[in-house]
This record gives sequence, C-alpha cells and structure tokens, in this order.
Amino acid sequence: MVSISDLKIAIIGLGYVGLPLAVEFGKKVQVIGFDINKKRIDELKSGIDLTLEVSEAELAQSSLLAFTSSLEDIRKCNCYIVTVPTPIDSFKRPDLSPLLRASEDVANILKTGDLVIYESTVYPGVTEEECVPILEKYSGLIFNKDFYCGYSPERINPGDKEHRLSNIKKVVSGSTPEAASLINAIYKMIIKAGTHKVENIKIAEAAKVIENTQRDLNIALINELSIIFNKLKIDTESVLIAAGTKWNFLPFRPGLVGGHCIGVDPYYLTHKAQAIGYYPQIILAGRRLNDGMGSFVVSNLIKKMIKESIKIEGAKILIMGFAFKENCPDVRNTRVIDIVDELKEYNINIEIYDPLIDKKEVQKIYGINAIQSPKVNYYDAIILAVAHSEFLNLGYEAIRNFGKDSNILYDLKYLFDKSKSDLRL
Repeated sequence: MVSISDLKIAIIGLGYVGLPLAVEFGKKVQVIGFDINKKRIDELKSGIDLTLEVSEAELAQSSLLAFTSSLEDIRKCNCYIVTVPTPIDSFKRPDLSPLLRASEDVANILKTGDLVIYESTVYPGVTEEECVPILEKYSGLIFNKDFYCGYSPERINPGDKEHRLSNIKKVVSGSTPEAASLINAIYKMIIKAGTHKVENIKIAEAAKVIENTQRDLNIALINELSIIFNKLKIDTESVLIAAGTKWNFLPFRPGLVGGHCIGVDPYYLTHKAQAIGYYPQIILAGRRLNDGMGSFVVSNLIKKMIKESIKIEGAKILIMGFAFKENCPDVRNTRVIDIVDELKEYNINIEIYDPLIDKKEVQKIYGINAIQSPKVNYYDAIILAVAHSEFLNLGYEAIRNFGKDSNILYDLKYLFDKSKSDLRL
C-alpha cells in the first residue's frame, strides 16, 4: 500500500471541490490536477479560476501542484482522489455516468498498491458496488489485495469564504482498517479542523447524503411557512426574526433550493431507498415543495401586477441573479430557471442580469442570453432572485430606478428592508 513518504496525488476533476483540494495538497506533497476540460486546465495554468473558489495568489502558493488534461501524466501517481460531479437526470434519477467514466479512466492507469479515494456525493453502496467493479474490470487488479479504496465526502460550500476546506472537519473511511488509517493520515496533512474516521465506506456515504437532505427539509418547512404567512398577509422575515430570539430556533430562510448539492442529494437517498422497497414520504414531500417555489413566486407576482393594473402580456421583467446561490457563478441546477419558465407561459419579456455568471455557459445550458447590464426606467417588475453582494452594494435606489415610474420590486432574498419592496417571500 502507498506510504505517506512516497505519496503522489492525482485529483480527478477540478471544479468547486477538486481545485481547492488540489491547492491545499499542493502545499505539502506532489499533486497533479486532472480534468478532461482542456480549456479549464489552460485557465488554471494561467492562474485563473472562473469558479472564484481559489485566487491567483493561492494557486501560486501551491508550488508542488501541476495541471493536465492527459491521463498519461497522472500514471505515475499512487493516490487518486475522484471529485467529479454526481448530478441527476431530467427524471430526477441519479446520473452516475461522470463518476463511472472517471473510475474507468483511473482503472486504465491503476497499479498494484495504489489507493483510490472518492469524494463525489453518492448514495450508500456506490463506491463498493458500482465503482470498485469498474476499477477491477479495467485494471485487472483485485480489490483489497492489489489496490484499496476510500470515501471522504466533500463539504465545500461554494462562494463561502469563511468555511473553507481546511477548517471543515473531514469524514474519512477506507475499504480496510489499514486503508482507513492511511486515508485519515493523508487528510490530516491539510485539514486543520481534524478528521472523523468511521467504520466503513457506507457510513461515510450515508453521512454525506443526509447532510444536505436535512438542510433541504428544513428549508422546505420554512418555504411552506412562507406560503402560509403570505396568504395571512404576515411578513415572513419578521416572524422568523421573532422566533429566532429563542436560543434553539434554527435560522433558516425561505427561497429557491437548487445547486448541485441540496437540490440533488435527497434524490440520491430516495433512489436507494426505493431500490430496497421503501418509499420515502417526508424527504420527497420536502423536495416537491421546494421544487414548486418558482411557481409560487410567479403566481404572487402576476396577482400583484393585476392588482396594480400592469398589463401582463408583453410586460418587461428583470430578474437579478441567475446563479444557484449568492456570490457564486455556478448555474448548475439553478432554480431561477423555474421562474423564467413560468413567466414565459404569460408571454412576458424577461431579461436576466447576473454579473458573476458565465453568459456563454448560460446560453449553452439554458438557451438564455443574459444581458450585460439592466436598462434604466424600463421594467414593469424587478425580481431580486439571488443575494449577490454586488446587488447590495449597488443599492436600493439604483435597482429601483431600473423600473418604470410604476413598478413592482419582488425581494426574494430580503436584501432590503421590508418597507422598500412590494413583494417578499
């Protein structure tokens, strides 16, 4: 098995999870970051990270880190950490194809004594039941004899500059006790917050998938309360602030629940549950409610426009923010698209403004041409969909001036005081 003194790490996948991992390890040991996206590799070699997770200075500090899009370049490594995406398909079923392709790539260069660690979010059993057979098939090696595996779930929070990789405790596991101890030692090199070693891989997989499931359900509860309070004409934020004066009240807020974690992970767990004959009720109910928030937002807006005698068909609406969360350029599984799709049903003219997103990526994925900057005195309604700091810095007056003399400001994220908006969640 690999020894710490001879460790050569390859990080497979250099997105929001893989790049910070590569940067931290690159300060301690030899690391090669691998990604099939050559454009991404060229950018990183130039010191540019378009995900905004790592600065040019941080990249420069990792003196032992190199980047490549060639599998041959990572053949000399002996520890492979897989951090590729695990999305869902259009039917909300787990899509393991990126993970399985990455496993096949690793298998083709796997050697006796090598270690393979998975960080991608999966349902319990995927590492040993789906990935390991591929590693064995394409390498010709025997699991737990010729090579070993581990699972250490990622806990990256995109856009969060306070909770970084090194100060978030790491759950670790291995396919044998010896492998688990080695993996624990490897991560302890970079994780200042420490590690938590569990008994087996399935426990680590399950721990990860319930973290975001729990958060999803908590937000679903607050979203349902928001719907109720809206009907009662009670300001939701005021209620939550009041309730939050109790020490054990959890500080969740209503909103659109998307992204590649919270909006996806619960479907991985429910998929596995259904496969073993159990139909989850609470988890799926929470998902249905959160997936329906776009429709609720548009319904409220249309009612308000009618009340204010604003003609619906042909109306001009500005949506500020398209990323799945604040201060982050990631548009994967953004639920702002639900608002867009609902508004299209009314033949409304929609313009999307988000200074952080890659406009070419948005056009490619969603067929939407985001605007460079909003027009002044032009829109019938403005929806503040994402709480980017840039919007807060822009200020209420400037945002309101994007609208016509009579316009509706719908503040989904409580960016401004309740007296300044016409609608809130």
